[in-house]
Amino acid sequence: MQAAGPLFRSKDKVEQTPRSQQDPAGPGLPAQSDRLANHQEDDVDLEALVNDMNASLESLYSACSMQSDTVPLLQNGQHARSQPRASGPPRSVQPQVSPRQRVQRSQPVHILAVRRLQEEDQQFRTSSLPAIPNPFPELCGPGSPPVLTPGSLPPSQAAAKQDVKVFSEDGTSKVVEILADMTARDLCQLLVYKSHCVDDNSWTLVEHHPHLGLERCLEDHELVVQVESTMASESKFLFRKNYAKYEFFKNPMNFFPEQMVTWCQQSNGSQTQLLQNFLNSSSCPEIQGFLHVKELGKKSWKKLYVCLRRSGLYCSTKGTSKEPRHLQLLADLEDSNIFSLIAGRKQYNAPTDHGLCIKPNKVRNETKELRLLCAEDEQTRTCWMTAFRLLKYGMLLYQNYRIPQQRKALLSPFSTPVRSVSENSLVAMDFSGQTGRVIENPAEAQSAALEEGHAWRKRSTRMNILGSQSPLHPSTLSTVIHRTQHWFHGRISREESHRIIKQQGLVDGLFLLRDSQSNPKAFVLTLCHHQKIKNFQILPCEDDGQTFFSLDDGNTKFSDLIQLVDFYQLNKGVLPCKLKHHCIRVAL
Repeated sequence: MQAAGPLFRSKDKVEQTPRSQQDPAGPGLPAQSDRLANHQEDDVDLEALVNDMNASLESLYSACSMQSDTVPLLQNGQHARSQPRASGPPRSVQPQVSPRQRVQRSQPVHILAVRRLQEEDQQFRTSSLPAIPNPFPELCGPGSPPVLTPGSLPPSQAAAKQDVKVFSEDGTSKVVEILADMTARDLCQLLVYKSHCVDDNSWTLVEHHPHLGLERCLEDHELVVQVESTMASESKFLFRKNYAKYEFFKNPMNFFPEQMVTWCQQSNGSQTQLLQNFLNSSSCPEIQGFLHVKELGKKSWKKLYVCLRRSGLYCSTKGTSKEPRHLQLLADLEDSNIFSLIAGRKQYNAPTDHGLCIKPNKVRNETKELRLLCAEDEQTRTCWMTAFRLLKYGMLLYQNYRIPQQRKALLSPFSTPVRSVSENSLVAMDFSGQTGRVIENPAEAQSAALEEGHAWRKRSTRMNILGSQSPLHPSTLSTVIHRTQHWFHGRISREESHRIIKQQGLVDGLFLLRDSQSNPKAFVLTLCHHQKIKNFQILPCEDDGQTFFSLDDGNTKFSDLIQLVDFYQLNKGVLPCKLKHHCIRVAL
C-alpha cells in the first residue's frame, strides 16, 4: 500500500506533462492525443465530450444557468476532477495542481451544471444531445447571427391584416386589406379616399344579411374584423350614405315623441335634458308603446305593450301595466344589435312595412332566435331604433358625433364641399372694378343678368352663322348637362327612388332627381320632409324659342336642371323645405 503512492504520483506526473502542452495547442496535435489515449482512455473520452457539449449546449447553459449557482458548481467541478486520481481524500491531490491547471480543470463545469439541472427536471438528457445532428448548422454557428431576430416577429394580434370585401349600391365591389384594429369610420375614410368621393362624414358601413332580410349601419367605433366574425358567408358589407346617423343629436324632439318617453327622474322637457338622460348612465330613461311582436317559432304576430330599458326589452303580460310581476323579458341589449327589416311583409308576413329586429350576435342563419318587431309608422320605428342605440352605447355615440365636427373646425374653409355650378350662375357678380363684388340690389342683379343673357345669345348666334355649332348650345345643353350630376339617377321607378331615400336616411332635405315614367320630356324631384317622401314633377316650357324647366307651372323658370337644383338649395320656394342632401351612388 505504501508503494502505490509513489507509483500513482509518477503516473500523474507523466500524465500532466502532455496535458499542459495539449490544452493551449488545441486539436492541432494528433500525436499527443494518441499518447493520451494510450495512457488513460477515460480522460480522453471526457475531454472529447467536453468539446462536443460546449459547442452544442452553450446557448442552453447561458439561458438556464443562474449566477447564484456558479460558485458551488465550480467547486464541485474541481472536486469531481480530483476523485479518479486518488483513493483517499481529495486534499492530497490539490496541492500538486498549479493555478493554471486549476482553471483548466474547471472547464467541465458546463456539463456538471446541465447535469444538475437535468437531475432536478427530467426534460433533457445530455448523453443524447451530441448524437442528434443539427439540420441547420448555419443558424447555431457563433459567427452567424440568427435569421429571425426578436424584433422581426409579430408582437401581437394587432399587427395582423385581413382582406375585407365591400360592395357599393350599384353592385360593384372592392377588396381592401385592413388591420385587425381598424374601425368602421377608418374603413369608410379609406374607401372615400380610394373612390375619390367627398368626405362629408355621412358615409357608413352597412352590415347586410340578404338571407335574413336584415341590415344595419355599423357604429363608427365598432371593429370591422370583429363584426365580420359574427356574419354568415352570404352576408356582406355595403358602402352607403346615411345622413340620419346622428340627426337625433340635432333635433331630438323630432325623434322622441312625448307619449313614448318616460323618465324615472324629473325632467324639465328641454332638448338638452332629453339627451343628458340618455347619455347619463345613472338616469333611467324608458321608451314605451305598442309594437307588433312575432312569436318565437310561429308565424303569428301579436300586438303587445313594450318598454325598452337599459337592462333590455320587456313586454307586459297584462295590458299597459309595467309592474315587475307583469313584465317579461323579450331581448337583451348586451350581446345583440338592432336591424331594419328589408322586406318584412314578403319574408316574415309582417303587418306593416316598418319592421325591426333584435338579433343576437351568436345567430348567423337561424331565424328562430330573432326577435322580430313591427311599428305602425316610420317615426315610431326610428324612435325605437335610436333609443336602442343610445341605451346600449351612450357617450360613445356622442363622441363619434363630435369627432367630425372637431376635425371640420380645424380645416380651412376651402376644404368644404362646393355646390354644383351651372353655366347660369345664381349669384350676380360685378367684375368691372379691380376686385369682384356680389350684387345685392335685386334690380341691379336683374339688369346684369339680362345683359349677360343677351351677350350669351349673341355669341351662340355668331357661332351658328360661322357654321360650327358649339357643343354647349342651349338646345342640347339643357337636356344632357344634368346627367353628369350625382343627384340625377336616370330612369328609375318611384318605388326605387323611395327605397334609396329610406336607405340613405329620412332627414329633411334629402332628395334626388330622376326621369319621369309618365311624361318622357319631364323629370321628377323626390324629396324627404318630416320622414315622409314626396314627389314633385318638373315640366318643360318654351319661351321665345328656348326650353326652360319649372316646378311651379312656369312662374319660376330655369335653363337647366343644375340651375333649378342650385336655386332650391338656397330658396325653399314652393317646396316644403330646401334641398340639403342629395342621394349618391358611388362605384367602388
